[in-house]
Amino acid sequence: MSVTSSLYTGISGLNVNSQATSVVSNNLANSSTVGFKGSDAVFEDVFYSTITTGSGLSQVGNGAGVSTINVDYTQGSYEDSSVSTNVALNGDGYFIVVDPDTSTTYYTRAGNFDFDKDGYLVDPYGNQVQGWEIEDGTASGSLTTIQLDQSQSPPKATSEISLTMNLDSQSVDEAITANPYTSLFELYDGTENPPLDDSQYSYSTTMTVYDENGSAHDMTFYMDPVDVDADGNIVWEYVAAYDAEDDMRTGAGGNELNTTSGAGLAMTGTMTFNSEGQMTSMTAFTLSNAATSADVKDPDQWGLADLSPEGSPEVNLNFTGSATGQDVAINFGMSSDDATWDTSGGINTLGDITAATDYSDLPSFSDYTLALGATTSYSDSSSATYSISQDGYPTGSLVSVEVDENGILIGNYSNSQSIELYQLGLADFTNEGGLTAEGGTLFRATTESGEAIIGTAGSAGFGSVVSNSLEASNVDLASQMTELIIIQSAYQANSKVVTTADTLLQTAISLKS
Repeated sequence: MSVTSSLYTGISGLNVNSQATSVVSNNLANSSTVGFKGSDAVFEDVFYSTITTGSGLSQVGNGAGVSTINVDYTQGSYEDSSVSTNVALNGDGYFIVVDPDTSTTYYTRAGNFDFDKDGYLVDPYGNQVQGWEIEDGTASGSLTTIQLDQSQSPPKATSEISLTMNLDSQSVDEAITANPYTSLFELYDGTENPPLDDSQYSYSTTMTVYDENGSAHDMTFYMDPVDVDADGNIVWEYVAAYDAEDDMRTGAGGNELNTTSGAGLAMTGTMTFNSEGQMTSMTAFTLSNAATSADVKDPDQWGLADLSPEGSPEVNLNFTGSATGQDVAINFGMSSDDATWDTSGGINTLGDITAATDYSDLPSFSDYTLALGATTSYSDSSSATYSISQDGYPTGSLVSVEVDENGILIGNYSNSQSIELYQLGLADFTNEGGLTAEGGTLFRATTESGEAIIGTAGSAGFGSVVSNSLEASNVDLASQMTELIIIQSAYQANSKVVTTADTLLQTAISLKS
C-alpha cells in the first residue's frame, strides 16, 4: 500500500461525512415542516486491497462510502390546529392526493388540508385530496376528489310530536256547551281568527311543525277541563289545530276545507287523570278518510285516530296539497302497547259521545306505557308546557365541516342537521422504505414500495384520524445536533489523514533534492 492510497482513503472519509452533513442539515431545516420524515446516512466500508505480510495474505481497506440513506417513517407528535380539516394520522397510513394538472398520485402524512375557492379539499400545493362519497350512510364507489358545493340539507316533514304539560287540576271549565266532552270541538270555528277565543279554553300551547317542503307551520293545542268526580278523577278535553289558510285538505265531494268552520282542525279528544294527577286514559279522534258529509264538523265523521307502530295517535296533515299529506303521531306521554283501541264502551266516533257518557266508557288503551315525564294534572302547579319537540326541520345551508376519527367529513347545517359527506381514503405499502420523496412532504409509489393498499381509517392495518391536529416533523433536534458533532469530529480526523499523507508525500519528494 502506498501513501497515495491513504490520501484517497482520507478523501473518502471527507466525502461521506460531507454527505452526512447534508442529510443532517436537511433534517434540521425541516424540523418544523408538517409531516416531514427525517433521514439518516448509513456508511459502509468499500473494497479492500490484498497485501502480502509475514503471516500470509492480509487486507487493507480503501475508505468508506454511503451505502444508503434511510428514512425514519416513525410517527411525529401532534400539533393542535384551529382548522377543522387539518388532520393527522394516529398509526399507519398515508393520505392520498392527486395533482389536478398531471393526474399524478401522491401520498403524504401532512394533513394540512383546506377547501379552495372551487370547494375542493386540497393540500397547500393544490393537490386534491381523495376519498369516497357517502350515500345513505355508506362510503361506496371508487376513490374520487373531495369537493363540497353550496349544497343544502334537504328538509324533513314532521312525523312525530312529543308534548309534556301539566294541566292545573284547579282550572275552571271555560268551554261550555251541552256536551262537555266535545265543547272545544263544537266551539272551534276555522273561519275566525283565532278559531277559539281565549275565553273559551283554560290553557293553550303552540309549536312549530314542518311540511315536506321545509315550510314551517304553527300547531296549537287548546286544553280545557271537563269534570272532576267524587274520587278526584279529572277529564280534560283538547283540540289540536293549525292555521286555517295552511289547511290544504280536501273533504267529501272535493270541497276545500280551508274555507270551512273545520279549517285547520286536526285532532280532538280527551285525557283522564286520577286523583294523584297521573294520566290513566286518553282518546283521539280525527276526520275520517271515508267522510261522506260536506259538513266537516259533523262529529260522526270523526273516528278514532289510527295508532302509529309506537302506539301514539296519528293525524294526517296536508300543508301542500299533496295527494297523501303527512302522517304525524302526537305523543302526550301515553302510548298503546299493542297499537289498538279498547272500544268496549261502545264509542267509535266523536258522535257516539254524549253529555250522559261516563268517562269510564270512553275509548282507551287496554295496555299502555306511561313515559317518564308524561303529561300530568297536578293542583300545586299551574298549567305549563315542560317539553315540546318534533322531528321535522327546514332546508339547511352548510355552516361548517368536521372530520371524525374514521376520516368521515361531516357537514353541519343551519337546520341543526349533520350529514356524512365523504370518507378520506388512506394508503399503505408493503415496503414504505421504497417510496420516493418528491418534496412538499409528498411521496410516490415505486416498484420497490409495491402497489398502494387502499383502505379507510380504523380498518385493518390503518390508523385513526385525529381532527384539528397536524403531525409534526419527527426530527429530534437533540440527536441531530449530537450527530452533527460526531460528523464534525470525523471530518476533522479525516482531514488530518489527508494532511498527514500530504506531509509524507512531501518528505518522499524531498529525498531527491
